[in-house]
Amino acid sequence: MTSRLVTLLAIALAVASLAGASVRVLRSPPSRPAAHASLPPSLAAYLGVFEPGAPPSYAPVAGFAAVAGRKPNLLEYYSGWTEPFDTSFAQILHRNDVIPFVQIDPTDASVAAIANGTYDDYLRTYADSVRGFDHNVVIGFGHEMNAPWYSWGYGHVAPSTFVAAWRHIVTLFRSEGAGNVTWLWTLQADERGTGPIASWWPGAQYVTWVGIDGYYRYPTDTFTSVFGRTIDQVRAITDRPVLLSETAVGPDGDRVDEILNLFHGMSAYKTLGLVWFDKAQHGSIDRQDWRIEDSLLAEISFHLGVSRELAPGPPAN
Repeated sequence: MTSRLVTLLAIALAVASLAGASVRVLRSPPSRPAAHASLPPSLAAYLGVFEPGAPPSYAPVAGFAAVAGRKPNLLEYYSGWTEPFDTSFAQILHRNDVIPFVQIDPTDASVAAIANGTYDDYLRTYADSVRGFDHNVVIGFGHEMNAPWYSWGYGHVAPSTFVAAWRHIVTLFRSEGAGNVTWLWTLQADERGTGPIASWWPGAQYVTWVGIDGYYRYPTDTFTSVFGRTIDQVRAITDRPVLLSETAVGPDGDRVDEILNLFHGMSAYKTLGLVWFDKAQHGSIDRQDWRIEDSLLAEISFHLGVSRELAPGPPAN
C-alpha cells in the first residue's frame, strides 16, 4: 500500500510539474527575429554631416546636400542618456537613403553603473527599437572619451570602467538581436591634454569602425598635423577601418586649400570618409563658424573635394 501511494504521489507531482511547465511556456514572450544589416568598409565612400535641427527635421540635411554637391549618406546626431531611439526620424532618413549615426552619451549617468547593469532596462528598450528599425544604424557611446572635457572622459572615469561599459552595451544589444548596428568607437584626435588611446580600446570583437574627431582650427593645420598621428596610433592597435567622425575647417586660414587638403588626406590615408560638423559654434571650447554655407569659396572647394576624392557611396540598406 505504501509503495502504491508513493507511486501515485510521484505521478501527481510529475503531472503538476508538466502543467506548470506548460503554463510557463504559454506565458513566455513570443520570439522576435533578429535584425541583420552591415555596412561595407568601402574607402572614401561615406560623406556624413551633423546639422542642428536634424532631428527632428530632414530639411537641414537637404539644405546641406544642395550646397555640398552630394547628398550625405550619414546623418550624425547626439543623444543624451535615457533618450529613446528616434524610430520615426530613422525611417525618414532611410527613405532618403541616409544612415542614422547616433552618438549616445552618458550625460548625467554613472559609467560604472552602466557597466554593472543598472541601466539595462533603458538599453534593452533602445536595442529593441533599433532591432525593430531593421536597417543599418551607426552607434557610438561616450564619444571623445580620451579627452578631458566630458564627464565620461579622461581624468573623470577610469579607462577600464569605460571599456567595461562599452563591452556591456555591445553585448546587450547583440543579445537583444540588434545585429544591424555598426559600432563606432570614437576618439578625439591626439593633442595636448588627451589620454593614451590604447588604454580605452575595448577589443576588436566589440568595435566595427574607429571614429576620429578633429578640426582645422589654425591656418597652419594640415591633415597630417590634425589626424596623422592618431591614425598611426589606431592602426598600431587594430586593423578596424577609420572614419573621420566629426571634422570641419574653420574660417581663419585658407579654407580653399584646407578643405581640399582634408578631402585629399581622407582619401590618401585610406579612411572610410568624413562627417562634416556644419554648425556655427560659440562654446567655450571652440568659437568657430564651421558651416560651408557662409562662404562661396568654401562651397566651391567642398564641391571639388567631393568630386575628386569621394567614391560612390553604398546604399543605406
